[in-house]
Amino acid sequence: MIPAGSLLHPDAFLSPLVIDEAVRRALDEDLGRAGDVTSLVTIPPDAQAHAVLVARQAGVIAGLPLAVATFKALAPDVVIHAHAHDGAAVAAGINLLTISGPARAVLSGERTALNYVGRLSGIATLTANYVRHTAGTKMRICCTRKTTPGLRALEKYAVRCGGGFNHRFGLDDAVLIKDNHIAVAGGVRPVLERARARIGHLVKIEIEVDTLDQLREVLDTGLADAVLLDNMDIATLKQAVAMANGRVALEASGGVTESTIAAIAATGVDYASSGALTHSAPNFDVALDIDV
Repeated sequence: MIPAGSLLHPDAFLSPLVIDEAVRRALDEDLGRAGDVTSLVTIPPDAQAHAVLVARQAGVIAGLPLAVATFKALAPDVVIHAHAHDGAAVAAGINLLTISGPARAVLSGERTALNYVGRLSGIATLTANYVRHTAGTKMRICCTRKTTPGLRALEKYAVRCGGGFNHRFGLDDAVLIKDNHIAVAGGVRPVLERARARIGHLVKIEIEVDTLDQLREVLDTGLADAVLLDNMDIATLKQAVAMANGRVALEASGGVTESTIAAIAATGVDYASSGALTHSAPNFDVALDIDV
């Protein structure tokens, strides 16, 4: 058995405040003003239930702390035993949690718990599939800001559970100069000079380029920490790596899929970012089986 308090991925922090707020929001949405009227009118108040949270497919697990918090929010005295932790690779049919407690609470929390574990495990599993294709290279696979509104911290945590890395969390934690910024600011050099003059010494600057000529211009300024290579083909990515020669970190973006990630990693870029990790991950098949 694994203590319920040790379910988080050992190397991926997720604030307990984020967990509690996400669970409260989801339960408020599901229970509404009248509560679980089905369970209230069909289940005696003193009925007890024993349930098992089961993985119906093989993959990488994420979201178990949210499942635990869901049931605990509805019945603080519920007893939960964990058989896996976030970040664990599991086979189909593996029991993840056993839950014993008031039947009404177990039934009322079922969908919220399954929604979180299914969504986050789907992201972790897809990320692990991407990461597997980068074996033997230095490249790190990263997520983006293409997340479900309100769930960014959870979905980025799930990426880390799958072995991926996080890009910036929001607009406030790094400078990422895109093509529209360059256009409005009047060019590559002006936008970099303006940014470098105004940021704090701990803030990184990344700039997006579409061509090798733009990359050369960025390198000539010496003002960027990283360069995002937008929608470049494999041959161009290789040329970019040779041109940069380690002077800046290089990130491939656009067209980063499971079918292309291995070739991208082999070019020598440092990072590849893919919005698909969070916006297109299939839901992980997980179920709650009740044994009264």
